[in-house]
Amino acid sequence: MSETKLTATYLGLDIGTSGVKGVLLDVASNLIGDATAPLSVSRPQTGWSEQEPEDWWDACVGVIDALSKSHPEKLAALKAIGLSGQMHGATLLDKNHHVLRPAILWNDGRSSAECAQIEDICPASRQISGNIAMAGFTAPKILWTKNNEPEIFEKIAKVLLPKDYIRFRLSGEFVSEMSDASGTLWLDVEKRDWSDELLDATNLTRKHMPDLVEGSQVSAELSTSLKSRWNITGAVVIAGGGGDNAASACGIGAIRPAEGFVSLGTSGVLFVSNDKYRPNTKSAVHAFCHAIPDTWHQMGVILSATDSLNWLASITDKSPIELSGMVETDYTGPTDELFLPYLSGERTPHNNAMARGSFTGLSHSSTPTSMAQAVMEGVAFAFRNSQKALADSGTKIEQLIAVGGGSNSALWLKMIATNLNMEILVPQNGDFGGAFGAARLGICAATGADPKEICVAPEIRQVIQPDQDLAVAYNDQYQRFCAMYPAIEEVYS
Repeated sequence: MSETKLTATYLGLDIGTSGVKGVLLDVASNLIGDATAPLSVSRPQTGWSEQEPEDWWDACVGVIDALSKSHPEKLAALKAIGLSGQMHGATLLDKNHHVLRPAILWNDGRSSAECAQIEDICPASRQISGNIAMAGFTAPKILWTKNNEPEIFEKIAKVLLPKDYIRFRLSGEFVSEMSDASGTLWLDVEKRDWSDELLDATNLTRKHMPDLVEGSQVSAELSTSLKSRWNITGAVVIAGGGGDNAASACGIGAIRPAEGFVSLGTSGVLFVSNDKYRPNTKSAVHAFCHAIPDTWHQMGVILSATDSLNWLASITDKSPIELSGMVETDYTGPTDELFLPYLSGERTPHNNAMARGSFTGLSHSSTPTSMAQAVMEGVAFAFRNSQKALADSGTKIEQLIAVGGGSNSALWLKMIATNLNMEILVPQNGDFGGAFGAARLGICAATGADPKEICVAPEIRQVIQPDQDLAVAYNDQYQRFCAMYPAIEEVYS
């Protein structure tokens, strides 16, 4: 191997909801350094969720500046950047490339009416996209803009997803890739191309869309001015990258059929890789392209996973870590309280942006500890709902690896493993999430390596087994959990 390859480095950037993370790897996926920058979410009305794209950019620049300061020689040897990020966010640019309004995010529920409108205009929507029109997706947000902010809609020249806006700022190019584009409701997921029929349903055309590449392909190059800022002399390619979940799958090696992960982050995801396009819209399962060629994936998605515990922490004046620790100290099995984790609505299996979180079973004996346990169990039951939805589509999961900040709680993983009746693998200490997977896609783009050789599973430090002694108790509690939603839905509707 040449000296250049030995010293080459690869940067992964993940534009999350709560922050931006950057990781710097060598060609063997060894971590050289990382940096983070926080982000905040604006909620101007109930059910709304927005961020300023300029905040994403400032955070990304801050992360790379920090890596340049901590590892100047390593960053100077940068050969590729891979991008990952929160999916579905509608970033609207005018003809001068100026942002027209705050980006409407994945967990924004304002466009439920527009979902029905899209499916009425385009009856083949579900067949083409492989997905139900959901308020979280990008296309309904654009139709909402047309219906409610027509003066802004008329000025739209480009619609970009969050990570693709960062790509534009890094390179000046408008490009997306298949996995993230799958979540717009404009992609023909089987053909891996924009659908003119779906675009027309929102009064847009291909000219409003970025070009498409595969996640492991070159999409652009880092601009000269930014290379100068970070003292980089050689060419730096930018990989297509992936939506946060597809990139995370590349980070933990879930790229072969029946391999998957359970993600305990702000949202929750039960992810499984597929060798072919396998839609199942009946139970609100997502059928998307993977971030590598000729591969697809399915997901059950929970909109408020660790976000549910964060919410409880905010109103009990305790940290999420404190709450989960209190639960672990007192835990003996299911608690009396029940919690529906639908603070921002829910996707799988309900597809209801207007659903809301609920506690039942509260009594004079209820405490912050018992309520925190109910929150953790409610999220575990929501994962169980997603597992059933995937099974109903004929999908089998043979391996699950834990990712996300919530996976640091062994008890929470034990609750999930018991409810799924599956063992959950916990990687060796390290973050194998979106930024790590994006950097790996950068390695593929720069070197031409086969993603199957680069995106391998990490070493496993722990296997969380289901607690068979609690299986019956959790089965009973899960049935009560399932019975709660129809009653709550009727009240809210």
